[in-house]
Order: sequence, then structure tokens, then C-alpha cells
Amino acid sequence: MGSVLEIQPGSYVFMDADYGRNRAEDGGPFGAFRNSLFVLATIMSKTQSGQAVSDAGHKSYALDSGMPIIRGRPDLEMVSCSDEHGVIRDPGDTLSLEDRVWLIPGHCDPTVNLHDWFVGLRGERVETVWPVTARGCLV
Repeated sequence: MGSVLEIQPGSYVFMDADYGRNRAEDGGPFGAFRNSLFVLATIMSKTQSGQAVSDAGHKSYALDSGMPIIRGRPDLEMVSCSDEHGVIRDPGDTLSLEDRVWLIPGHCDPTVNLHDWFVGLRGERVETVWPVTARGCLV
């Protein structure tokens, strides 16, 4: 990597799919970072085998650094999206209507800017809700 001339401490709080693609010199993952920013999406359509449609599109996550990846599901791949929907390749046909998937955005910074608040979880319990106050019109 050579000299480090910049740090991005805000991004490292969340991580994203783009940071996850960084590799150490040995080709393995770079550091012991884990993702903490997710978009929760629900499967709303299953019109063909091997594919599912979620209720989260590019109005829910930024695409400038690639599609989101699906947490804990290397067998699934987000392949395209529209404003409000995401198309997931599901070769094993494992997803069902109303299943939920946790999306790891490709780029955390502009994804945060798309939302009005964060829901902070500890385990599966909501612990806090934080407003995203530095976005949009404050009228």
C-alpha cells in the first residue's frame, strides 16, 4: 500500500462492500474490520425460479461503488436495481416472499445521506434511533 496520506475514520465506523474488496498483500482480507451499516430489505416478488425482487433499490443505497452485497449469503447476488427494487440472483431458489435480507451498501457515505435516521441494534434488539441531521432541508 505504500505511504498512507489520508484516513477516513467516519467510513471505518460503518465499512461497506467497497472496503471489503480491499485485500492485504497476501490476498486475504485487509484487517479485522466488520460491517455495521446495513439496509434491511424484504423479498416482495418471486416470479421466476432463481430470482427474487426486494423492496430496496437505488433510493435506498448508493451504487457509485457497485451493487450491495447480501450479508452472510455468498450464494446470493444483487444483479440490478431500479429506484425502489433490487433484483437478486438466487441460483438455489432459497428465498421466499417476505424473507428479509441485510444489504451491505457498496458505498457507505452516500447511502447514509439517503436516510433520515439510523436504527441501532444490539443483537436483534433495537437499542437506539439516531437522526441523520446533516442532510437535506432543515425547515
